Amino acid sequence: MNRKATENVKENSSKLNKARGLRAAPGGDAKPKGNNSAKIMDDPRFAQAVQNYEAGLKALQAHKYDKAKGHFEKVAAGPSPELADRALVHLTSCNQQMSRATTHFKTPEEQFDYAVSLMNMGDYVTARENFDTLTTKYPKLDFIWYGAATLNCLTGRFPEALANLGEAIRLNPANRYQARNDSDFKNLADDPRFTELLYPDTSAEPPGETPKWRY
Repeated sequence: MNRKATENVKENSSKLNKARGLRAAPGGDAKPKGNNSAKIMDDPRFAQAVQNYEAGLKALQAHKYDKAKGHFEKVAAGPSPELADRALVHLTSCNQQMSRATTHFKTPEEQFDYAVSLMNMGDYVTARENFDTLTTKYPKLDFIWYGAATLNCLTGRFPEALANLGEAIRLNPANRYQARNDSDFKNLADDPRFTELLYPDTSAEPPGETPKWRY
């Protein structure tokens, strides 16, 4: 899930607390004013809707979209119009994510581009799932290993990043020169293993092909 989605979840959690009457105005009652609001708050179905909404948010944050969808569908059919409206927004997000998860890519390049877009949005979990699939299915494509290396470096998995980058360079030595100027590897800049990988004695090494990088 990207940063914007995470912020929306936090914002909705804050609004949910207000709906539950947990934040009272100074000197006032914690429950919303008005007979209609009071009736909704006293309805046991509202308490159940709140529980489902919170469970849905928790599942959404954990990328368990199918489970989150079930909770939000119950909220959408509940007694609170305000909670139902928010649940419908999250339902749309769940459906989009589930649709992407079942997408059939025609080429490894298409899935690679999708994985990179997820990485750029900050959805590192789903991006890693796609890179794991790609490296397993297409182990001879150097740009896939390079992409996996950048992801692992950005998420602090430095041994994996070095191993992935080493494989990318083995398959195509030109990736060595690409990595030297790639800011995604800045967290490895002071690592002697990274330096050795990028600046070995390459006098007898073929130049390799131009990397197929597209960010």
